[in-house]
Amino acid sequence: QGQLVESGGGMVQAGGSLTLSCAYPERSFGNVMQAWFRQPPGKEREFVAAITWKGGSTWYTNSVKGRTTISRNNAKNTLYLQMNSLKPEDTAVYYCAAATIVSRSPPDNPDDYEYWGQGTQVTVSS
Repeated sequence: QGQLVESGGGMVQAGGSLTLSCAYPERSFGNVMQAWFRQPPGKEREFVAAITWKGGSTWYTNSVKGRTTISRNNAKNTLYLQMNSLKPEDTAVYYCAAATIVSRSPPDNPDDYEYWGQGTQVTVSS
């Protein structure tokens, strides 16, 4: 906890877009899987998307496919989540996370991720 810092959350109307950012420390990160998870109100934390260190592979949960893009810029030590066509059901606290080893593919097991940010709130109004 505290290694990653998210930003970019906010309130948006349905159909709108947001880009979340996650700053990570250069000194301790190398060859890690990075991901975004979210926790809707009253629900469990759920996987959104993941990307390998060099960005060669990405995974998305079905509910965001086609309208969400995960990317990273290692020169800027930043992970991104671009979300388009937002829906009220996308309302959640969004967390970025990093894992040195993942147990399965897709890498959607939150227990694999040892580094987490504090979360950023995304609220989509209808």
